[in-house]
Amino acid sequence: MSNVLVKTNFKIEGLNNKYSGKVRDVYKFNNNLLIIIVTDRISAFDVVLPKGIPFKGQILNQIAGNMLSLTEDIVPNWLVATPDPNISVGKICRPFKIEMVIRGYLTGHAARLYKLGHRKICGINLPDGMKENDKFENPIITPSTKADKGNHDEDISKEEIIIRGIVSKSDYETLERYTKKLFERGTAIAKKQGLILVDTKYEFGKTTEGEIVLIDEIHTPDSSRYFYEKGYSERQKKGESQRQLSKEFVREWLIDNNFQGLPGQKLPEMSTQFVSSVSKRYIELYEKIMGKTFIKNSSTNILNRVQKNLKDYIENF
Repeated sequence: MSNVLVKTNFKIEGLNNKYSGKVRDVYKFNNNLLIIIVTDRISAFDVVLPKGIPFKGQILNQIAGNMLSLTEDIVPNWLVATPDPNISVGKICRPFKIEMVIRGYLTGHAARLYKLGHRKICGINLPDGMKENDKFENPIITPSTKADKGNHDEDISKEEIIIRGIVSKSDYETLERYTKKLFERGTAIAKKQGLILVDTKYEFGKTTEGEIVLIDEIHTPDSSRYFYEKGYSERQKKGESQRQLSKEFVREWLIDNNFQGLPGQKLPEMSTQFVSSVSKRYIELYEKIMGKTFIKNSSTNILNRVQKNLKDYIENF
């Protein structure tokens, strides 16, 4: 499908070392910049699903670029330019091998563990008597290891991160401080739009000069979960599901179709109707969190458009 970007293989002078992640295709440019192509691929349970979602890459890239701009007073970030709705150009950094997951509410992965009887997640004790989607007294940080290709991310405690030397104590405390401040800012931005930033994750790296910077996307539907603020309390009191804007509904659909990324499980068929519904949910989140109408970029042949804009950027660099 020419209106969905699921794969790139650009042969442009100066580009090298292509790496394909779950959602992004990453190239090095002149060995000092990263070119990240945000595709329309979608993943869940660390598995890339078989069909792309129209406009998903554009949505993720544009939300992330906006949120990086709105938080650069808290922590410097890697972004240099966005020459196309699906492209981000940034500084090459050495990433920390952990994701800083911060949770304001008992949802998703944490809620599933809680239902299984776990009362300690990543070294943090959780109180008894909580219901799914209840708010924590204070946000908790539940880091996960950043998996190598083909492996699952794993929960890990702050103490183990430091003991194993994955991140030094001083660097971790800096990441922890940045994470809390970013979550506070993200919460305030969401509140202005009538949303609750439920949980999210941040990734950090170090530049060649040794500066810690924020990398990757932030506050997007792939990295975050949002509830509608209106009606939240009433739904909790009644034990009803929350209205949410996130990728969680895709995970729930997979669970309902007997897939959680476990060995021997088969991915369910993604109907045209389901793909369209996912695209509409992503557009809805964009408009809610950004506070403006989503403008669909030219999608007659996304691959050609992205390649042309990238080539023009490189030639004028």
